[in-house]
Amino acid sequence: MTDEFEDLSFDEKYEEEAKVNSDLKRALDLLNAGGAAHAKGDLDKAIELYRDSIAYYPTADAHTYLGWMYSKQGRLEEAIEECHMAIEVDDEFGNPYNDIGCYLMQLGELDEAANWLEKAKSAPRYEPRHFPYMNLGRIYLQKKEYGKAQGEIYEAIRRAPEAEGLKKNFLELVSMLN
Repeated sequence: MTDEFEDLSFDEKYEEEAKVNSDLKRALDLLNAGGAAHAKGDLDKAIELYRDSIAYYPTADAHTYLGWMYSKQGRLEEAIEECHMAIEVDDEFGNPYNDIGCYLMQLGELDEAANWLEKAKSAPRYEPRHFPYMNLGRIYLQKKEYGKAQGEIYEAIRRAPEAEGLKKNFLELVSMLN
C-alpha cells in the first residue's frame, strides 16, 4: 500500500501567488522570520512574527506555527484554537490535524487525539508524513494495544526509513509481542 498523495511543498503552495500578491509575499517573509526566531529560541519574537504574518495574509502555516509556539508555552487550548483556524484557512494542510492530536494527547484525551491523527494521515499537503503514524503508535502504547502500536510504527518507518528511533521502537514492540 502506498500513499496516494503528491506532497505539495510549502514553496509549491505559495510560490506563484506570492509573485503577484504583495501581502502574501510579506506574510511569507514574516513567517520565515518567525521560524528563524523560533530556531534561536525566542518564542515571544516568533509569536509576534507569526501574528504579523497572519495580519498580512492568513495562512494555515502561520496559524499552525503560532499554535506550536503557544504549546511550547503550555498554552494548549490556544494552540488547539490556532490549529482550528489553520484548518479553516486550508483543510488540506496536515500539520494542524497532527498538532491537535498531540495537544490532546498532552491533555490525556487519547481517543479524541487518535481521531485527529487519523485525519492527518490523509491530508494532501503534509510533511513529515510519518508523524501521525508515530503519534498513533504512542497512543496505542499508552493504551497497551501493542499490535496496533506495532502497525502504526511500521507505517511510520515505511514513510521515514531513515528515522533510526522508529526502527528501535518497532524492534522493542516486536520483542514484546513474542
